[in-house]
Amino acid sequence: MNYGYVYILLATVFFSSMEVALKTVAYDFHPMQLNCTRFLVGGLLLVPFGIRALRKRGLSLDLAAWKGFAGLGFLGLVVSMMFYQVSILFVPASVVSVLFSCNPVLVLAFAFLILRTDILPQHIIALVLEVIGALVIIDPLHTSLNLFGVALVLVSAATFALYAVLGKKLCARYSGLAVTSFSCVAASAEMLLLIALSHIGPVADALHTVGLPLFADIPLFHGYTSNNFLTVLYICIFVTGGGYACYFMGMERTSPMQGSLVFFFKPVLAPLLAMTVLGENIAWNMWLGIGLILIASFISMLPTFHALHGIRHLHIHFPHHFHLPESLHFPHRKR
Repeated sequence: MNYGYVYILLATVFFSSMEVALKTVAYDFHPMQLNCTRFLVGGLLLVPFGIRALRKRGLSLDLAAWKGFAGLGFLGLVVSMMFYQVSILFVPASVVSVLFSCNPVLVLAFAFLILRTDILPQHIIALVLEVIGALVIIDPLHTSLNLFGVALVLVSAATFALYAVLGKKLCARYSGLAVTSFSCVAASAEMLLLIALSHIGPVADALHTVGLPLFADIPLFHGYTSNNFLTVLYICIFVTGGGYACYFMGMERTSPMQGSLVFFFKPVLAPLLAMTVLGENIAWNMWLGIGLILIASFISMLPTFHALHGIRHLHIHFPHHFHLPESLHFPHRKR
């Protein structure tokens, strides 16, 4: 049995339940407080996996590496996840999960603009469908959604996509798992620093003056109760630590294409969980938008699927002359 598919299934469940779990405790904690907690605990749980990935490559971390992790962590976890967490206060969890799932196509756009990677006709079609799907969900002419919350989700998705593109070189050198684990730790340290600064009198007064009272006097230990403690543990250990660990271990044992199925199924599973657990109403335009985003995701995956299928074909027919890269490993096929 290939346990890679089990890891992918677990990652799908953990990531799909993220918005529902966060929504249930969103009003108990400050957004930065909750993000700091979950990325600190989740990041520390991932550190052993990150160290193992570094050892496999014979690498160690220097000051330049930590600067890279700190910069990425600030963009993708401090900034992006702050917008994301605040958006959950204004918009239903199902909407947040689906709109944020648009970020893989935004990655294609940023990769083209920044890294000058080729963008295929399939990618353009997928991007157009993603935009149409998002507009169908938002329904700007008749929406009952909080547009401020919608804007926060979209900014969060865009900045997270930028984080993914800018982290490409670091991931190629240190591995995605190492970059994720150490970026989580670095981002947690940055959030702890920001929380500490928010309690300094002149800083807190200035934040109130400029209309940003949300970021003044940010609590660190306030809000934990016997009623929400297990949910917070689930968010930290399973959603953050376990989700990323299962995602990367699943890709190691299957392929990047199969690992991306996590984000293919998430837009469907997350709304179903929100409907079941939170009692959210999923309107017809939501399902239509989800369908368009799923089609867009499938189209955007087609070039990768064809490339990987071609590599596998060569590997099967010329096993002694063609060696698969470790990142494109496929399960053994019985003859």
